[in-house]
Amino acid sequence: MGARKTAAVGKTVRKAVARAQMRRREKAGAIRATPAAGHLTSPHLCLVRAPTIAPLTKPLERELVVATYNVHRWTGLSGRGSSDPARAGFVISELGADVIALQEVMRPHQGEDPLEGLAEALGLHVAFAATRVHKRGELGNAILSRWPFGGVSMLDLSYSRVESRVAVAAQIPSGNGVLEVVATHLALADRTRHRQVLSLLNHPQLLNHPTVLLGDMNAWRKCAATRELDRHHAHHDIEWPSSFPAARPVMALDRIYGSGTEILDVKAHQSRAAQRASDHLPVVARVRISG
Repeated sequence: MGARKTAAVGKTVRKAVARAQMRRREKAGAIRATPAAGHLTSPHLCLVRAPTIAPLTKPLERELVVATYNVHRWTGLSGRGSSDPARAGFVISELGADVIALQEVMRPHQGEDPLEGLAEALGLHVAFAATRVHKRGELGNAILSRWPFGGVSMLDLSYSRVESRVAVAAQIPSGNGVLEVVATHLALADRTRHRQVLSLLNHPQLLNHPTVLLGDMNAWRKCAATRELDRHHAHHDIEWPSSFPAARPVMALDRIYGSGTEILDVKAHQSRAAQRASDHLPVVARVRISG
């Protein structure tokens, strides 16, 4: 991306973070602290927040644009660089999506919270669930939305001691009822990933409303988990776009499924900025709520 655009987005995010920090300091107990050893290290819901000034948005009716994006801890293509949320923030601003699911979101224990700053800068509502906590901060999945959330919940998908996984679900009121948006990042192991998919498909909350399931499915090959998703969640014979690795994508890891919704089209966002901001490309879809 151009240096001027990067600097502009970074400046906007930094200002938004500074305002958010000031508000937190004004509220007793609102400042995040480093968790003590053993405290809240398991998956947990830890952030639901509205922007200070929400742009005027038409109510959700029948169609919307959704996206899923693994931001790779804000560390760019290689994962070895320093954290630079402005790069991923610029890519998210390019998408023009109404709802965005993010994976591998890092919220450091100390200093600025890039997720809150990004949501504030873009005027979006945000929900975040931590998959795990380590010395650098909370790592997990987030949902950004133009519309307020009617409810937010979390489902622990940690069926393996090796991998902690979680899904965060947000209910968005619409003109036709409620749209359930679920963001997740599934396991690498086939057997564990299959159990996670069954848990999602059988969750009572996700059976009662039109649902969009977004995330890094780690579906690097045809497996029981992806066959289960194909059977139960409509994708209308759309060919999944390759999204990994970002510089030269060959695997369709990032996907968007719908139940009670119709996926009208889906594509990978392949801007120059997206090819450098993470090891995954964002995947964007246009969705129509059925009924």
